[in-house]
Amino acid sequence: MGGPDLTAPSGREPAYRWAPTRAGEPRPLVLLLGATGYIGGRLLPRLLNAGYRVRVLTRRPERARGLASADVEVAAGDAADPAAVRSAADGVRFVYHLVHSMTDRRDFERRDRLIARNVARAAAAAGVERVVYLGGLSPRTGPLSPHLASRREVGEILQRSGVPVLVLQAGVVIGSGSASFEMIRHLTEVLPVMTAPRWVRNRIQPIAVRDVLHYLLAALRTDGADGAFDIGGPDVLRYDQMMNGYARVAGLPPRCVLALPVLTPRLASHWVGLVTPVPRNLARPLVESLQHDCVMHDHRIDTLIPPPPGGLLRYDEALRLALGRIEVDRVETSWVDATVARAPSDPLPGDPEWSGRVVYTDERTVATTASPEALWRVIAGIGGENGWYSTPLLWAARGWGDRAFGGVGLRRGRRSRSRVSVGDGIDFWRVEVCEPGRLLRLRAEMRLPGLAWLDLACEPGAATRYRQRAVFFPRGLAGRLYWLAVLPFHGLVFSGMARRIVAIAETEERSRAGPR
Repeated sequence: MGGPDLTAPSGREPAYRWAPTRAGEPRPLVLLLGATGYIGGRLLPRLLNAGYRVRVLTRRPERARGLASADVEVAAGDAADPAAVRSAADGVRFVYHLVHSMTDRRDFERRDRLIARNVARAAAAAGVERVVYLGGLSPRTGPLSPHLASRREVGEILQRSGVPVLVLQAGVVIGSGSASFEMIRHLTEVLPVMTAPRWVRNRIQPIAVRDVLHYLLAALRTDGADGAFDIGGPDVLRYDQMMNGYARVAGLPPRCVLALPVLTPRLASHWVGLVTPVPRNLARPLVESLQHDCVMHDHRIDTLIPPPPGGLLRYDEALRLALGRIEVDRVETSWVDATVARAPSDPLPGDPEWSGRVVYTDERTVATTASPEALWRVIAGIGGENGWYSTPLLWAARGWGDRAFGGVGLRRGRRSRSRVSVGDGIDFWRVEVCEPGRLLRLRAEMRLPGLAWLDLACEPGAATRYRQRAVFFPRGLAGRLYWLAVLPFHGLVFSGMARRIVAIAETEERSRAGPR
């Protein structure tokens, strides 16, 4: 995660810093639900910069381990568990509810409803001063898509809690790493001509992620305010205009978008999943939201929270900032790091726990003249634009197969080209352990009949050694047959990968040393 970045063009300055009203007053404790998500991950350092203490509730404390500090408390638990939420809310003054089910699971509405009720009851029992919820812009009347309807229902449940609740309703969020931005970016860059549902002509009011964070931070200082407020940027556009706006900023020719009356959200989400890195289960709620005009119905928010100094960012400005962040490899958070449905939740068991279980492994060790530092740089840069260092056609085929079955595939990439930390998504893997200079452990999030991990290790000594281990726990007969089917390819993929990583490290070290 990058450091706080509250400033922006046009003289924008950090605002809404907490100040004690009496001597010795302790700094407020904030419960942040969704701290490992796209918005929550950016809000956390800004809350700290504004003087708050933060408690994080997460199902995966290993992902949040890097967040823990004197001012950040990490609590293990699921927001769907009433006891976990009650414990996490104890002693807090404010709660941010930034948890959303951005999947195509059939039970997402039930889960969102359950979490909202847990938060409402826990906030009321703890005497919380304010709950802040980030919902979605939607029409006031008429049918809604399931995800937008769920967003509205969550806001209504929270508002019935008896606790002051501020609901901020935002539309498409534009920022480096946001799923909406990546969808626009890749559709525009890949397709000079594209077909889209007829509701691609509906109006949308995008908002820069920096401005969303401005409203979220300011929400804690709105004494007595309650209710739902629309937030949006200064521009109201159609989706095809947003794509051509991206083309203009990126220096591409104008794009032609052909509206078809027969392209359903399901088909459109499959199309987006095929063309962009955004997987189908994440694309579908984004596509469904385009069925409606998602614009602000009023500007009451201006009297409650004034716009930031310099005004709200226009769409083109937000695009330039997002592209600039990508270019200098400073993307703070990304949809890439979002949890994938049906991915394994448990870490790799220790070796003693393997007894009595069927487990397959593939281990490779290569000695190298490269320094441990040079070898680690190559390990830490694996995946994304750098690829997997061997048999790219086989890796690509595995990625295509994963996408065909609804997985994330290889096109998910990675948030940073050079930095890696626990919880990061790397193509169809998730970083489970990162010990800089020593070990990178990846947990598979591809569609598999079992659970899989990949260790890439650097072992310093008289001679540096690269150690690589693939571990697979099969699920039933299908898992065993899968391992046997891919076994002939392992000699090509894994042995070539080990040799290539070592060779790249040695070449890069010689290049850095220069001629002698």
